[in-house]
Amino acid sequence: MSIWEELAHAVGATLWDAEAPKHTKRAQQDDALPFTVGMIVLGAKMAKADGVVTRDEVRAFKKAFKVSDAEMKNAARIFKLAKQDPSGFEKSAEELVTVFKGDRRMLEYIVEGLFHIARADTMLLPAEEKFLRQVAKHLGFTDAEFALTRARHTPAQDRNPYDVLGVSQSAADEEIKSQYRRLLGQSQPDEFLGRGLPKEFMLIATEKLAAIKEAYETITKLRHIQ
Repeated sequence: MSIWEELAHAVGATLWDAEAPKHTKRAQQDDALPFTVGMIVLGAKMAKADGVVTRDEVRAFKKAFKVSDAEMKNAARIFKLAKQDPSGFEKSAEELVTVFKGDRRMLEYIVEGLFHIARADTMLLPAEEKFLRQVAKHLGFTDAEFALTRARHTPAQDRNPYDVLGVSQSAADEEIKSQYRRLLGQSQPDEFLGRGLPKEFMLIATEKLAAIKEAYETITKLRHIQ
């Protein structure tokens, strides 16, 4: 059975059977299936909130997951099923929290992936941002944590480097250095492979790391930090 056939079966009633043995004793290598399901289902709910799925968004999904055209047909079927499901995104978010047992890193990756798809057409629509904010809240993230992610996904020319690092402009140099080191430690692309996630998703992790480094370099130049 291909991964997309497994996903199609999993989406039949809910995202997956939370009582299944392989999910009650989840190992990190088991993250790929619920992660991909979560991305498809929440992506469908986002499209429903937005009202339209652009070709750029479809290309962004294909680029992040490197699916073939044949696999994409199955993914599209799952997407359609999720989009037609009358239940809201809340149930999907709650199931993700349960399956990942509150693993904030995995849940953060979900939000990052949705941002990547949403801004594929270069602009984040108000309906998309509202949806993403609500998803992040249901996954357990604060408004400040959402703002930090939102800042990184702002077009490069419009980014506030302090917002990208999650510090105030009045922060001391040492505080900025400490925050930068903390974000670097949490943003290493290789971690995706260690968790069994699609290796192509490292593209998003690499973009995140680049945004953090760029913001810090900008601030060090402005402040003449050595």
